[in-house]
Amino acid sequence: MKNKIHYYILLLLLSVSSLQAQNKKTEKADKLYDRLEYVAAIEEYLELIEDGHGDLYVQTQLANAYYNIFETKAAESWFAKIVAQKNDADTYFKYAQMLKANGKQQEAKAAMNKFIALAPNDLRAKDYKENPDIVAKLLNDDPKFKVTTVKGINSKNSDFGPVLFKGNLYYVSSKGSKSRRYGWNDQPYLDLYVSEYSGGELTNEQAIEDDIQTRFNEGTVSFSPDGKTMYFTRESFFERKFIKDDEGKSTINIYSAENIDGEWKNVKKLPFNGENHNTGAPAVTPDGKQLYFSSDREGSLGGADLWVVDILGNNQYSEPKNLGPTINTEAREAFPYISKENRLYFASNGHYGFGNLDVYVVEINNGDYSKPRNLGAPINTGKDDFGFTIDEEQKIGFFSSNRDGGMGDDDIYAFEQIQPICDVELIVTVIDKVTGAILRDATVTIMDTNNNVIGEKVTDYNGQVYYKYECDQAWELKATKTDYQPGTASIAKTNKPNITATIALEPIEKLIVGDKIVLNPIYFPFDKHNITAQAAEELDKLVALMKKYPEMIIEASSHTDFRGNDAYNMALSDRRAKSTRQYVISKGIAPERLTAVGKGETAPKVACGDKCTEEEHQLNRRSEFTIIKQ
Repeated sequence: MKNKIHYYILLLLLSVSSLQAQNKKTEKADKLYDRLEYVAAIEEYLELIEDGHGDLYVQTQLANAYYNIFETKAAESWFAKIVAQKNDADTYFKYAQMLKANGKQQEAKAAMNKFIALAPNDLRAKDYKENPDIVAKLLNDDPKFKVTTVKGINSKNSDFGPVLFKGNLYYVSSKGSKSRRYGWNDQPYLDLYVSEYSGGELTNEQAIEDDIQTRFNEGTVSFSPDGKTMYFTRESFFERKFIKDDEGKSTINIYSAENIDGEWKNVKKLPFNGENHNTGAPAVTPDGKQLYFSSDREGSLGGADLWVVDILGNNQYSEPKNLGPTINTEAREAFPYISKENRLYFASNGHYGFGNLDVYVVEINNGDYSKPRNLGAPINTGKDDFGFTIDEEQKIGFFSSNRDGGMGDDDIYAFEQIQPICDVELIVTVIDKVTGAILRDATVTIMDTNNNVIGEKVTDYNGQVYYKYECDQAWELKATKTDYQPGTASIAKTNKPNITATIALEPIEKLIVGDKIVLNPIYFPFDKHNITAQAAEELDKLVALMKKYPEMIIEASSHTDFRGNDAYNMALSDRRAKSTRQYVISKGIAPERLTAVGKGETAPKVACGDKCTEEEHQLNRRSEFTIIKQ
């Protein structure tokens, strides 16, 4: 689409600092870092930054320190600063790991793509490239729609933005005979049109005249449920005057008009329009209580966001509310449409999809929005696909696209829904494993089968959370609560409309067995000492237990497998023990309450020597925790 209803894009210039090596100023912090005392090192590096000495070297040390103790949000923040200044494969890989750990899947994908470009032969890059991405999944899905061309209304110019309402199809076109041409694309200005729709046929096309049409651009429309009020987009030409922004450019605004004796009269400019931002693409909810729209107003995350207002009557509206980062991205969201089934359809070029504008759908539930779902092929292509409208009862609808094979720049296409947009409602209940009591304020995280975080909610007074998602998807659940061990559950693929799951959490005291704290095995990668996601999950149990018993003192011992010589393994286990200790300290445990000792290969779990299997080697790479004082 050639941006007929234009939005202005801000280009941000980012400055970068030059890389410097360690020096006298960093000596103290570097020594702490080299001794694996990451918590203390972080404090020193942060002080250097506050004093104006935060060069690239300091930022890199700081990011890696947070990475080594699995402080994912802080690590992500600092890696983001680093990759803005240099192209380094390992940094991009760590950055992707932290983004993924924080549930930022699209940013993680972008970082991984940078990593692959810089290190295409790295095994991690090869492994990542073998995994299917979302586009592949969408292409492999059974199509939910059958798309056909529309006869009679498309032209060699732009035809787009269809809206079905009471047996008519309303749309926008530059096919008209206006002598003036729009400088953006040298086509005639846009007008509103309507055709009767019956039995699959579009007939009796007419331009909407009345008080709606001007010699400038008119855009997409929406209607109140009774059909008495039309909301429409238009350039800021009102009462024979152009309203221009500070740069002298016309803006896009939403107007309303009343149906008086079959004609659209009494045009009003909506009060939340503005001279220095664009507001367009109105969409009224089926109950007539709210109006959704697209705008680049102050507070937008990107080029244009989706917003909503309450319709209060007498041209009064609530303050616009941004739909938030679940829906909006740093790019552009536009052309909202609310169906009778309370689904929000919209177009975006920010959510990952086929490319350019794709159509997405979300479920609206009491003001909450599900994660946007790409409608897949054949609705979406690598071109611009947008302006979606649907009659869910008849299972038919229309949308616009500039895909190949059309008559003009943008054309309107019809579709038939041949498979349901299937949803499953999942109710998760969290209980005490010992007493069976429901647990309020427990956190329930839902993840895909690759452990990518999809969402997180807190249980209500019934000990429950609710998730809604598309059919035939498998999920992993994790529940956590203070004074309890984490619990998990797996959700199998299904197309049932409602399913339930119960997660029973065991009190954290059950971890104490004699003088030991028995955690699930904490494994380290071969020849590494950094704390992994699996290790952090287990160590969080230790942290919770030590916070509950503030007098408790623990000795953490780390062990290696038999590979490597004795001296090297002793040193490696010592680094692992210190990393373990640093992680626990970073969570607020006083340093004197935890000692760390490396035991190398002197106390193996499996005494297999040179004949160990890989599984036995992993069993020997472990950490153990002994209670010195309770």
